Amino acid sequence: MAKKLEGFNFEQRHGKARVRVARVWRSKEGRHFMVEWNVSISLLSDSIIAYVDDDNSDIVATDTIKNTVYAKAKERKEQLSVEEFAILLAKHFTSFYRQVTSAIVRIVEKPWERVSVDGQLHEHGFKLGSERHTTEVTVQKSGALQMTSGIEGLALLKTTKSGFEGFIRDKYTALPDTQERMLATEVTSTWRYSYESVFNLPQKPLYFTERYLAVKKVLMDTFFGPPKEGVYSASVQSTLYQMAKAVLGRFHDISLIHLKMPNIHFLPVNLSSKDKDIIVKFEDDVYLPTDEPHGSIEASLSRFWSRM
Repeated sequence: MAKKLEGFNFEQRHGKARVRVARVWRSKEGRHFMVEWNVSISLLSDSIIAYVDDDNSDIVATDTIKNTVYAKAKERKEQLSVEEFAILLAKHFTSFYRQVTSAIVRIVEKPWERVSVDGQLHEHGFKLGSERHTTEVTVQKSGALQMTSGIEGLALLKTTKSGFEGFIRDKYTALPDTQERMLATEVTSTWRYSYESVFNLPQKPLYFTERYLAVKKVLMDTFFGPPKEGVYSASVQSTLYQMAKAVLGRFHDISLIHLKMPNIHFLPVNLSSKDKDIIVKFEDDVYLPTDEPHGSIEASLSRFWSRM
């Protein structure tokens, strides 16, 4: 909230960014569970004396914020989701410090996945995956909540069932119509949950981890279609909309989803010799992968009642 100060509007926040923490939980049966999180925290407060009076008595030191992340991770004896940890941190800062009115916590989870050896899941072995699970929560001292989760770096590709035709043509257009092309993208998505208070959140353990995995599955299933026949994509825009609609149709506690899907091009390579008797032509089976430049497509879909 902006404050009027000496004829100016003044807004401030402070915190700690990129606090890296890994946590391992060990079950009685000997199986290990681990996460690696990159945590950023911003604290909003009514205190302005550090800025205008050289008085730091209301400041929570950023070193304290960092140490709190490690302490809260250690205190939690049961495995928890990245969303639950973000809320736990935000609730702590808004309740423990009288001057802190709101806390914003953003966490990116590194995708460590349990490995399989000889067909069995390893008890304590992990490998690094690709896409990252993200969350951002804002908690006010009253318990009011804004909460999003998301995914970054979800690389998807299908080698057929994609086209692009009927677009605007003018003197600058060189792209031909096609009903057959590769479709590749790297999905970045965030979705907003409809929970408005920390007091009405689901109590099921790891609820938001399960929800994240389920949303990812819906996004992928909609992109690819059935295993045998697939599904035709008339454009990245059309596929994006179908993916967003599928998520909102499936999960009623998600009020908004935003998708960013660059169109990463795989260009057919055509080679031919000058000798008409010997023609070497690779068409629709050899491609030049390019990530720059790429098409940029993004959109949001929300329910009518969703707050913006």
